[in-house]
Amino acid sequence: MSKGQNMDKVWEVFWRFLLLGCTSFGGPAAHIGYFQKAFVQEKKWIDQDSYARLVALSQFLPGPGSSQVGFALGLRQAGLYGGIAAFLGFTLPSFLILYLLATTDTQNSGSFLTGAVHGLKLLAVIVVADATLSMQRNFCKDNQSLSIAIFTAGALLVAPSLWTQMAVLLIAAAVGIYLKKAEPTSTDKESEEEITKTEQPAKLPLIIFGLLFILMPLFALVSDWAALFSAFYQAGSLVFGGGHVVLPLLQQTLGEAVDPDRFIVGYAAAQAIPGPMFTLATFLGADMQSNAALMGAIVATLAVFLPGFLLVLSLQGAWESLAAKPKIAGAVWGINAAVVGLLLSALYQPVFITSVTSGLDMALVIIGFFTLQKFKPPILALVAGFAIAGWAFF
Repeated sequence: MSKGQNMDKVWEVFWRFLLLGCTSFGGPAAHIGYFQKAFVQEKKWIDQDSYARLVALSQFLPGPGSSQVGFALGLRQAGLYGGIAAFLGFTLPSFLILYLLATTDTQNSGSFLTGAVHGLKLLAVIVVADATLSMQRNFCKDNQSLSIAIFTAGALLVAPSLWTQMAVLLIAAAVGIYLKKAEPTSTDKESEEEITKTEQPAKLPLIIFGLLFILMPLFALVSDWAALFSAFYQAGSLVFGGGHVVLPLLQQTLGEAVDPDRFIVGYAAAQAIPGPMFTLATFLGADMQSNAALMGAIVATLAVFLPGFLLVLSLQGAWESLAAKPKIAGAVWGINAAVVGLLLSALYQPVFITSVTSGLDMALVIIGFFTLQKFKPPILALVAGFAIAGWAFF
């Protein structure tokens, strides 16, 4: 492939993810649904099984799960520059919104966008419902996998927490290993030996990850900027479960550096806008460095995303091969079924209950879901339609 052709792919990755960054309401589970529709069903950048393996990998690693999936999709499509382009495109809209919120007096601002935002949140209900149905058809083809999905959804609806999510994923992986266990054939053994020899994790990203994790707290003792980077890098390295659990860890990490009320304002805004919730770091970085707010926002944002991306860069190739091993394939089978349950629970909380508040809302959701299922319009048409409907009706 020529350099020009590769750059064309990089730009396509950027614009595709920029559109999603402007319209992907609903949090990490909804983002997985948006990516599945855009890049598996429509663009066919990746097949359903490979996409499921990427989603499973993101569940095991610390960091922003949906952004890690997006980064991996960009890597597959256009190499490292493609991964960077996916990150920039998906993150830029929420970065700009939260930066402006952190640096602008919003008390007297108008709310002319409220209706359009409400319409797009209704669209998130439709997209997540469509993704849940599509992934259920692919990954819950028997009663065993369907039972795992239902158990996962029920557990998360009754006791929604990071610990519940981690527990059900581990249980699903264990059940998958048990149900899918089989004695490996000689061919399987040869394949596993070949994988062991040729598909090791990339060492350089792991080394960089470890060095930054260990050394940045030392540099933080002599530099305020290093202290800012270190605080958000440590948070990004330790957060399992995505953006919904980044707030308490950042509160512990930053201590008294940010007023508690500002934490809540930033967190509420991060949940209300499209794109990754980890851009809460944008708001906090700008708030902490008021004399150099833009640089503070950039440093904090890069720092909180970087650990997860380094781990994906290191492990993605190895994971693709390892997932072919019988035991790991069984674990992935169980996790894929659990992810369907995760999407189903997210369809209710937070997507449905924060978006559908009236009979008119429900009517628009039903009409939109019917339109998507029967006529399959491009996502841009749905975005425009629901933004206009929201502006007109709300």
